[in-house]
Amino acid sequence: MSDAQALPAAAEKVARPPRRSRWREAYFGTPGNAVVTLISGAVILLLAKLAIGWLFVDAVFDGSSEDCKQSSGACWPFLAGKLRYMLFGFYPFEEQWRPLTALILFIGSCALSMVPRLWGRGLLLAWALVILPLLYVLMAGGVFGLTAVPTSKWGGLPLSFTLSFVGLAFALPLGIGLALARASELPVIRVLGTGFIEIVRGVPLISILFMAAVMLPLFMPDGVTIDKLLRAQVAIILFAAAYIAEVVRGGLQDVPKGQFEAGRSLGLHYWLVMFKIVLPQALKKVIPALVGLFIAFFQDTTLVTIIGLLDFLDTVRTALRDPEWQGIAVLEGYAFAAAVYFLFSAVMGAYSRFLERHFNTSYR
Repeated sequence: MSDAQALPAAAEKVARPPRRSRWREAYFGTPGNAVVTLISGAVILLLAKLAIGWLFVDAVFDGSSEDCKQSSGACWPFLAGKLRYMLFGFYPFEEQWRPLTALILFIGSCALSMVPRLWGRGLLLAWALVILPLLYVLMAGGVFGLTAVPTSKWGGLPLSFTLSFVGLAFALPLGIGLALARASELPVIRVLGTGFIEIVRGVPLISILFMAAVMLPLFMPDGVTIDKLLRAQVAIILFAAAYIAEVVRGGLQDVPKGQFEAGRSLGLHYWLVMFKIVLPQALKKVIPALVGLFIAFFQDTTLVTIIGLLDFLDTVRTALRDPEWQGIAVLEGYAFAAAVYFLFSAVMGAYSRFLERHFNTSYR
């Protein structure tokens, strides 16, 4: 930063009032603000009191469904008894250490992949050649003495991660390619890219899943079958790619045309200009939109229930229909599902803000 830029920044920092004064001005600066602050504070305290009473004071921590019927608080025995089923679905009980290990490996690998200094070809190769194959072996088995478990037995949180994160990992490069195709100057490429995007975005995800699960097998030769999970995964990839393409296209339109022309004037060919100059700028601009799209698709994996796959929310619903607990622990089950979805969505949102700061794209 030059001296001319540093002086106004330093002056602004000196003139900025203390944080306590800013908060007092924001929350109690006017009579209207003070009234809204007091009412909001009272509502928050009331909700906190009700939540603490339900979660701890009146809750049942040990017992059976009959004990929960006599209480007005949370029924923790339901979560304790159904936790493994809600997390792993119909996966064989004695083999559930495998999806648990796969979850820990996946979350740990994602955490390491979030560190910018580790980005590069080595990380991509590690995912393609080590992490993803190892995750599949853990879940599917059939080798190294592991019992084979068909994908029809997969469920719960591992299935949600498989459909959403793996699907979006493949949808992102496909969506970038579709965005470049729609912005291409070649008429045939542009028409094909535009046609695919508009057709896919013109129908709901549930219809594409239905086509992949029910209609596609009708067009296959006799004796040829495609795994149901693979069909759902491909459907989600294609659907997500169409939406990612439009988000990326918006970022491409925001990059000044002079950037592309400057690259070509240096003798760089089209693809080198795109991948070295234009796309990095475009992707930085659409980080919030892309992460918001990723969060939405992570939550939309619940639609796979229409084709017989039980993701995390569906295993929670199935647990609630157990005759022993039916009508007793409804709020507990959905609150647990909401907490899990909120946790991972909040992490993705926080990482989005981190990326904005890392690439200096934030306006604040």
